Amino acid sequence: MTSPRALCTGCSTQMAPTLLSCPSCGRLVHANRLTELAAAASMAEKTGDFGGALAAWREAAMLLPNGSRQRLAAEEKIRVLSEQVGSGSLPGAQPWWKKVSSLGPVGVGLALLGKAKFLLLGFSKLGTLLSFFVSLSVYWSLWGWQFALGFLLSIYVHEMGHVYALSQYGIAASAPMFIPGFGALVRLKQNPANAVEDARVGLAGPVWGLGACLAALAIYALTGNTLFAAIASAGAMLNLFNLIPVWQLDGSRGIRSLTAPQVWILALLAAGMFWLVRDGLLILIAVLLAYRAWTKREEATPDWTGMIQFAGLIIALSLFSLVPLPHAIK
Repeated sequence: MTSPRALCTGCSTQMAPTLLSCPSCGRLVHANRLTELAAAASMAEKTGDFGGALAAWREAAMLLPNGSRQRLAAEEKIRVLSEQVGSGSLPGAQPWWKKVSSLGPVGVGLALLGKAKFLLLGFSKLGTLLSFFVSLSVYWSLWGWQFALGFLLSIYVHEMGHVYALSQYGIAASAPMFIPGFGALVRLKQNPANAVEDARVGLAGPVWGLGACLAALAIYALTGNTLFAAIASAGAMLNLFNLIPVWQLDGSRGIRSLTAPQVWILALLAAGMFWLVRDGLLILIAVLLAYRAWTKREEATPDWTGMIQFAGLIIALSLFSLVPLPHAIK
């Protein structure tokens, strides 16, 4: 059965349903929607919602014919906004330390509450909630409900880091889905436009995961409850594992925007951290980083922001091996 043909609103020419413009008069099929998206993107930029602006331009690009002047213009807007988000050079943006100092204690508290509210959004999706409880039932039988719950929550925070970064770039994606024995994943509905976007999204998971580990370690320091020490240690190991630069792991995505010399520096750093903490996982990371550096196609310009993020994660997550965490769980 063939799909019904549409009529061009400009010249009434019959068109295949997959066409984005009329072959006779050139009228855009989604002209009205494109006008709405352009207005939404302009308003989002004016209000500082650059993720919303990027989301609008990405949708617009998908509704425009390949190679058309309008498509190229939309892709250029995406490129410029994406570079600004990736480099932190958005209009009116401040370095994070200046932003924190300007907020004051109350402002910092409200900002943290905003992040906490964002974290809860994933659990508003039925699929995320159901898959979470399925995984909890599996890990409960192995480790007990308390450790299983804390461990899964640390995985959830890691995945929501990806979701947050995707929202900053306006990339449509699903909520986290848990898979027992595998962890969790976020399915992208659109592809990153460039290597920097992919790298930032990839490293956002371990960055947020590190935050969860530090929070668990802080609770352990305050309460002495060894359960939180174990959660912090396991979370750090999981996030460090994700820095292995192979397959679809975060480390492989994190080096996409780096030059070969930058990846060599990370390999030497991982080897140095192994010498300090004696964690065998670091040797694997160092060897594979060296291999990826040796075979890497050279990027045009160094991505120092991405390299500093990756290096900071290697150092911080490795140092968890030096924390005298007890083996027993209360």
